[in-house]
Order: sequence, then structure tokens, then C-alpha cells
Amino acid sequence: MIWLISYFVFWFLLMGVSMGALAWRRGSQPQPLPNALPRVSILIAARNEEASLGRCLQAIRQLHYPAHLVEVLVGDDGSTDRTHAVAEAAMQGYTGSFQCLPIVDTLGTARGKANVLAHLTRAATSDYFFITDADIAVPPTWLTGLLAHTAPGVGTVTGLTLVQGPRLFDQLQGLDWLMSLGLVQVVSDWGVPVTAMGNNMLVTRAAYQATGGYEALPFSVTEDYALFKATLQHDFGYRILFRPEVLAESLPQPTLPALLHQRRRWMRGVEQLPWWLQANLLLYSGFYPALAVLFWLAGPAAGCSVWVGKLLLQGVLAQVCYRRARRPAPLLLLPAFELYTLLVAGCLLVFRLLPVPFVWKGRKY
Repeated sequence: MIWLISYFVFWFLLMGVSMGALAWRRGSQPQPLPNALPRVSILIAARNEEASLGRCLQAIRQLHYPAHLVEVLVGDDGSTDRTHAVAEAAMQGYTGSFQCLPIVDTLGTARGKANVLAHLTRAATSDYFFITDADIAVPPTWLTGLLAHTAPGVGTVTGLTLVQGPRLFDQLQGLDWLMSLGLVQVVSDWGVPVTAMGNNMLVTRAAYQATGGYEALPFSVTEDYALFKATLQHDFGYRILFRPEVLAESLPQPTLPALLHQRRRWMRGVEQLPWWLQANLLLYSGFYPALAVLFWLAGPAAGCSVWVGKLLLQGVLAQVCYRRARRPAPLLLLPAFELYTLLVAGCLLVFRLLPVPFVWKGRKY
């Protein structure tokens, strides 16, 4: 019983310290932009994205940045739908530079999205690569918001992303995503480079080329994390931002199987983290198995007390995360979020152990 009490004390202490750090530490602060703004390149890998790409490109057209300094490069990765036509229609009349490039060749070790980005970086003509996805709508302040955190020696700057959608399943994904990113922010602010998100990311040309590019990196289904690690190995710094001016909105995964494929892909990146960080993640995710043991050993009163404590602490964490993002916190979703977490975690555990490939954008890995 002592070990069980120790586990919950440590779990609540870890969450409390993390919540306090997120609430009070401000992280990287923006610096003034130069009077002569630099040219930038926006890189978007797209495969069968006719339903979402128009929204993405319309958001890019609304950016608060001189259009003549922006080049938008969309890589059409063998789409079998109207992705190319949608891209051309969405950017008709754009006063900046725009190209939708068909991707037909493979460069080096790159595959899938990494291969598309390898091609797009070769076509780009600026020193700043802004990478996003076709299912993302970036805010008007996206370019200036990320650029304000660049500095000599900084290779990557990562923004913030929130899943948005009308259904309960969509909103639960959003709550899950933002609270997870809040914990990532805490670890990053403590100087531990956890990850970078390839749907909201700035990479300098210097950092990218120092790695040899995606065509020289070992293939990974978490290509953004692979590139991030490679820039660190070449002594480039990083910035992870939890700020509203770089908050992009992502479309949700439409079904539970699609969500599991996404999360299983992310787990490949988690499995490459340092052992001690994986141990902390395992401790964090072991709450419900430990709670089940507590119910069995100490009875419903003790178990319910601990569970209510978790709900309250998680509610405060959600409030802190959404306040920093300047969005209203959906606190009424927290009871449903408990069921969602159990469902996704249980299904993902089974799915990860099954000897079957996962599917992403119509391809098996």
C-alpha cells in the first residue's frame, strides 16, 4: 500500500509543479522584427487533400505580411483527387509567389511527407522555411509571430496548434491536444528538447542544410522530430512557443481508427525520447491502472477521492493552458474527457501491440 500512496503523491506533485511552471514561466519572448522584413517560404505537403487544402490556403492569403515577400509551395504527393485543382483555384490572383509542384521522384532516403518537403526545400528561394499541413489554418500573425523568436544559432521555432471541430469527439481531441502541448511546453522550458511539430514550424535554411536535408536523414514516420533532432545534433538552438499569435487550428481526426493511426505514428517519436522522459510519461499514463488497484485495496471512498482530486487538478491545468492560448476553457468536457482518455489509451495499447502496419494518408508504414 505504501508504494501505491507514494505513486499518487508523486503523480500529484509532478502535475502540480508542471501546472505552476506553465502558469508562471513565460518562455521565449518575442524580439522586434527588422525594418526590412525577410523573404519567407511556406511549404505544404499535400496528398488527397481536396477537402481541406482550400481552407489552409485561404488562411495563408490572410497573413499580415507583405505578399511580395512570401512564396507558397505546395507539394502534390501523387494525389488521386482534385488537390492540385483546389490549390490553383484557392491561390488564383495571389500577389505573392505560388507554385503547386507534382512530386513524382524520390530523393535519397526520404519517403512520404519527408520526400515532399525535400523537394520543396530545393525549390524554395528564401532562408526561412515555414512548414504547415493541408489540414491547418494558420493565424494572420503566424509569420511575424514565429520570426520574432529567431536569433543567431536558433534553427527551429515551433508554434502552437489546437484541434477544432463541432462534434464532441472533435472537442475532446482539442482538449487532449492542448493539455498535452502544455506539458510539452513545461519540459521544453526546462531545457529539454522534447519535440517539434511539423504542422506549425519554422526551420532556417542554414539548420536544414546542415543536416543534409530529409534525403540524407534516416527515414522516420515522425519526420518533424527526426529533423528537429538532427538540427540539435548540429548545435542549433530551438524555441517552443505556447503563444496565441502562433496558434494554428487543425481539423480533427474524423474517426477513432484514424485517431489511433495518428497516435501510433506519434508513438514512434515518443519511443526515441530519453529513457528518463519515457519513464515519466509511463508514470503519468499509469494513473488509471493504479487507481483500479486503489479501488480494490482501499475501497470506493479512497478511490473516488483520488479520482476527484485528479479531475480538479486537470481542470486547473486546462484553465491554464486555454488562458495562455487566449481561448475559453471547455471545463464542462472534463468528465467526458476521462472516458475519452480511457478509450483512446486502451485502444492504442492494443493497436500498438498488434503486428500490423499503420496507414497514414493512404500509405502503409
